[in-house]
Amino acid sequence: MGLSEIEPIAISGAGLSSLLLRRPLGVEAFGINAYSSVAAGGHVVEDHTEASLRHEEVYAVLAGHAMFTLDGETLDAPSGTVVFIRDPDMKCSAVAVEAGTSVLAIGGKAGEAHTSSPWEWFFYAEPFGPTEDWDGAITHLQAGVERHPSNASMLYSLACFEVLGRKQDEALTHLRQAIDLEPRHVEWAAKDDDLASIRGLPGYPTA
Repeated sequence: MGLSEIEPIAISGAGLSSLLLRRPLGVEAFGINAYSSVAAGGHVVEDHTEASLRHEEVYAVLAGHAMFTLDGETLDAPSGTVVFIRDPDMKCSAVAVEAGTSVLAIGGKAGEAHTSSPWEWFFYAEPFGPTEDWDGAITHLQAGVERHPSNASMLYSLACFEVLGRKQDEALTHLRQAIDLEPRHVEWAAKDDDLASIRGLPGYPTA
């Protein structure tokens, strides 16, 4: 499979495009995806750690030229460079030095069978927002919730899309579940524009 066969997904808030590979390839043993930037200066690895998932990661620069920042230290990474991040707590990011830079990312938790990461379902739901295909986004996030039923952020996002798709009862149920799992989400719910139309309904969670 060529990367050109994968439709890139622009990740809002992350400043990069994702080429999701694990699902189309059918990989279950580890996580694998690619990231690209059309212009120089764009992210090809978002600023993050693997503190929650405890993954070790390998990044391979497939094309172009990237500059990594690892716990504040910079690493020049032209095409062909392979970067191994053993410590899940290390803060990592990378930007494109050249337009058209692409980076392959592979990760997994040492000593354990791989479980696909919750963010994968968030990414697949992204393209449905600009087209207002709320049912499409809901379908993807419902599948994610089935796989990760205790992920509060996914339940919260599902509730937001359900409000936009005029599924108020379902949205209230999933919003309450999200806040039961992660009480800080009640602060988001108090001011999130996506939830404005249900904020006055009976059963809406408040602090």
